[in-house]
Amino acid sequence: MSTLLAEPMAGPSQRFPATVGRFDDPSDRAVIDGLTRWVEDRYRADLLERSSKHVYVSTLPAPAIEQIDRLRDSPIIRSLIARQVQARSVIAPMKHTDELYISNYNKDHGGDQGLFDKHYDGNLRFLSSSVVVRALIYLQSDATYKVVFHDSQVEKSFASYEFGLLDFHRELHWVEGEYNPADRQRILLKCNYLITPPNAALTSRAALAANTAVFYVVKSAMEYSKSPRTPPQFAVGLLCNLFRRLNNIHPLVPPGFIAALLAALGGAIVRAI
Repeated sequence: MSTLLAEPMAGPSQRFPATVGRFDDPSDRAVIDGLTRWVEDRYRADLLERSSKHVYVSTLPAPAIEQIDRLRDSPIIRSLIARQVQARSVIAPMKHTDELYISNYNKDHGGDQGLFDKHYDGNLRFLSSSVVVRALIYLQSDATYKVVFHDSQVEKSFASYEFGLLDFHRELHWVEGEYNPADRQRILLKCNYLITPPNAALTSRAALAANTAVFYVVKSAMEYSKSPRTPPQFAVGLLCNLFRRLNNIHPLVPPGFIAALLAALGGAIVRAI
């Protein structure tokens, strides 16, 4: 296993530094190879599409979930997370949010364009009591695209068997590359872990609820508006990209924008009456 440690140990209110690693154990690589073949067979048509595809791991057949568990519960990933958070922190997998991701480099102003443009994955970086670490586990990939973890000053062109760890809410990142249909298909897992202080059960439950709500709302909007074809899809896609850019400024800017818009609309209605 090779790793790159970008910064010192992170506390709950600090950014988890982006880290890269690799599965070198032959048994782990055999699991990855088997999952890749299964995905290529099950999602053959989706691999040919330009839009990206997310599938919740919890909806997959039990044998596939069992193999994925061997990777997302791997001591390699757990130890790298534990090494960079405060001692005795609670590391709780958020398996209900984990996804299988077929990544096509798609920039068509739809909901999934934000997967490649500059963005934070989440918008709760003002929460000081918790950190969400996302693991990007590359089942299959070649080094044609580079992921830039801006805040940690780490750049990596991920290949098969490699993974990256990043702060879900606090790491500004993006993908650099050019679409080429001849490139090897990028198939990866997105697995999430909630990090909270010890003996903070109430805080942990609140953080889990907030992260789950944000995750499902944002993901639903992105999925609905990817590769848009209808006016409502175009509208939601434009909003997704607008809110992503506003979130890059500060996480409170998007709700502030919505509040100002509603206030202006309400004022216009009152004046019309």
